[in-house]
Parts: sequence; C-alpha cells; structure tokens
Amino acid sequence: MRESVETLRCVYCKIPVVAKSSCSEDLIICDLCKSKHTWDLIDDYCLSSASVDPVEMAEVLMKSPGFQMHCPDHHYLVPAVLLASYSKKTRKTKKLEGWLKIARNRAEKVPGAFCGTHGSCGAAVGTGIFMSTVLGATPLSSIEWDLCNTIVGRSLLSMASYGGPRCCKRVTYLSLQEAGKFLRERLSVQFEISEKIECKFHIGNKEHCLKDKCPFYLNVN
Repeated sequence: MRESVETLRCVYCKIPVVAKSSCSEDLIICDLCKSKHTWDLIDDYCLSSASVDPVEMAEVLMKSPGFQMHCPDHHYLVPAVLLASYSKKTRKTKKLEGWLKIARNRAEKVPGAFCGTHGSCGAAVGTGIFMSTVLGATPLSSIEWDLCNTIVGRSLLSMASYGGPRCCKRVTYLSLQEAGKFLRERLSVQFEISEKIECKFHIGNKEHCLKDKCPFYLNVN
C-alpha cells in the first residue's frame, strides 16, 4: 500500500498533524488527544465536528484508543453526540459548550454497571440527560418532564426486547436510534440516523456477543 507523509488534521481536535497517510481507515490522532481523558476527548470532538449524524460521531469516538468495549464513558457519549447534532440542527451551536458541561455533570452521577444494578441502562439515561438539558427540564416541569421520561422509557424498552447480557455498543446504537425517532415525532427535528447500522466492535467483546440476535451484528469472519 502506497504511503506518503503529509500534514493532516486530528479527527478529534482538528489541529494539524504530520502523519503517514494511506488508503487505510486508520484515524489520524494527535499525541495530545491520545493522552486525554476520554470525556475530555468527547467534549473536544463534539465541539469541533461538523457531523450532524450522532451515530457517525459516536463511532469515531468509540474508536479512540482509550475507549473501552464496556465502560461508563458511554453514559456521557450518548447525550454528548445528541447535543452536538441537535445544536447544529436547531442552529443553537453557541449553546453547545454550556449544554455539554451540564450533561457531563449529570452523566458523572450514573455509575458503571447501572443497567444490572438499577434496572436502567446508562445509555438510555443518557437520552434523558440530553432531553432535560436542551429543554431545561426540572422535577416540577410538565411537558418537559413527559418528554424526558418518555425518551428514556422508549430506549429501555428497545434494549429490553433483545435481552442480555449487556453490550455497551448495542445499547448505544439503540438509544441513538430511538432518540432520532422520538425527536422527529415529538419535536419535528429531523436527525439523519440510519436504521441499518453494522457494528464492527463485537470482535473486542470478550464477554458474550448476541451475534445474529443483535440487530447490528456484522459477521466479518
């Protein structure tokens, strides 16, 4: 494969990087981003990315070196990419940085293994964090309270229909798909979220992949 050295841009922060380029799909990542806390990387990418597709954004972030197969990082990933996409779709990009700070603070309170110990997956809770953030919802809200709880409930029902064991990639995809449908139906915000997603992360699932029972399973063997 022919390679050449040229100046490209880091996929996460967009600063110039001198790297070997080729026809491969390897991500161009600067040394600083390689060393960043995953949540800081999520912030930087959401603030710099031009994408309006939450799934595309989530996949780029999940490919980063420090992003594990199963981890609480997904609890912040879901609301962050939804906020980034929503801010562009509604022309409220100036609010994104503030929204991310609110969402991050809330996501930090959702611990790992939440799906098994509390019966509510952190990725689904992430859709509620997203919705409550953009709507400014509180426990005393009316319509906003309805929307926040409904989007979480729909995500959870979708996840439950496939059964366990947990897979952070599967529930992330399902949450984003349900959020996209919900936003179109209830808020008339058109999100470009594909109904056909092929998960390339299952190779790293050392626990138990549902394989053909998962709607996103891609048999690459």
